[in-house]
Amino acid sequence: MEGLLRLRDLPSFCRMPTDHPVAQFFIEETKAITRASALILNTFDELESSILSHIAPRFSKIYTIGPLHALLKSRIGDDDLSSSSSAASLLQEDRRCMTWLDSQRLGSVIFVSFGSLVKLTRVELLEFWHGLVSSGTPFLWVIRSDVLWSDEGAHTSHVIPAELEMGTKERGFIVDWAPQEDVLAHEAVGGFLTHSGWNSTLEGIWAGVPMLCWPKVADQQVNSRWVGEVWKIGFDMKDTCDRSTVEKMIRALMEGEERELISKSVDRFAKLARNSISESGSSSHNLDKLIQDLRNLC
Repeated sequence: MEGLLRLRDLPSFCRMPTDHPVAQFFIEETKAITRASALILNTFDELESSILSHIAPRFSKIYTIGPLHALLKSRIGDDDLSSSSSAASLLQEDRRCMTWLDSQRLGSVIFVSFGSLVKLTRVELLEFWHGLVSSGTPFLWVIRSDVLWSDEGAHTSHVIPAELEMGTKERGFIVDWAPQEDVLAHEAVGGFLTHSGWNSTLEGIWAGVPMLCWPKVADQQVNSRWVGEVWKIGFDMKDTCDRSTVEKMIRALMEGEERELISKSVDRFAKLARNSISESGSSSHNLDKLIQDLRNLC
């Protein structure tokens, strides 16, 4: 892995001055982690074996129990592992988007969501919007009511050019929040434009959906690099937000020459993820071991 990570691929707090409050917080947290008797990680062995091999000598016990959202459902007896019926979203989901997806062609839609916390500037919002419309790709886009920075205003309708409104009416659908696991599992969805948060990354892998990554903070920069260069299940578009690049990258993800290879790679990891939570899988085994070890402490 030497030489794989560039400066811009490091977590955002690693690029701050060491006396910055956020950097200080993570320094102290990292020190605390070294005193832990075990680590519980939301990942699975087959996905991050090379990383886990570096961590293992420093901890006596590591429990990899991911993808946690899928393992939870398998344990509570949810037969439909693609459903988010057991999800604990704090935001109100707009399920009208599922009806819209039902009307779209197989694998034709790109799902766009930057998570529950990422903020955008008006310029960034409009550049993404222009890129999406110009790509000609049907899109389902989550635009939270608080997505803009507070000093730029909470309402976006007065800054939307007419051509974007028309393009969205023709082939787009916008919601405040979506049932993400259900959306990713829908047969019409063929791509995921994401902020590369870890939960979203795992959900994309589980669903076998190629990703276009636009990371903002924390571990998202590393995650996006792994998506593009290690797992080869999508493209890393970090530090770029102009409409022409967005359009080009969406086209490349949805219909480009690398599409077939990326799809095969993400399908392979999706199968490995499912194997990991099976009765004999690594994550299932590790969860059982964690439960037993906790009982032994009582």
